[in-house]
Amino acid sequence: MIVVARLAILVGIAGLIPFIAGTAGLFVMPARSVTILSWFYLYSAGILAFMGGIYWTIALQLENRSYPQSPLVSMLLSQLFFLAAGLGLLLHTPHKILLYTIAFLALYIVDARWMRHYWPAWYLKLRLVLTLVVLTCQITVGVWFYLLHGT
Repeated sequence: MIVVARLAILVGIAGLIPFIAGTAGLFVMPARSVTILSWFYLYSAGILAFMGGIYWTIALQLENRSYPQSPLVSMLLSQLFFLAAGLGLLLHTPHKILLYTIAFLALYIVDARWMRHYWPAWYLKLRLVLTLVVLTCQITVGVWFYLLHGT
């Protein structure tokens, strides 16, 4: 495996720490739940915007290459995920839960279905694992919130 792959795996796994810590923190320190939820969703927005930004970079490289996706579609996807990340920060928690869960799932579907030609096989495997952990955290936080608040 090339060095870039190892680094991406290491950084990807390290990137899960705030998701897992935030989720666990709600159960360990429920009195701090407002702060934990704020940081959890701020981090979620940052990661969603970062991952969506990857499509912008792809679009810039497509002009002189023959890929199945147009640069316009890649740029629009980038903006869609960026706007979803920002919008999510403005919503109340019940809507954040739904938005970020759907957005992270959609991000993986876009990568696996429409952008798979751009990624090496190891990257899609890594993305699947990372996405499953992130979705588990998003859903767990959602269940915790709804059980506590009954909304």
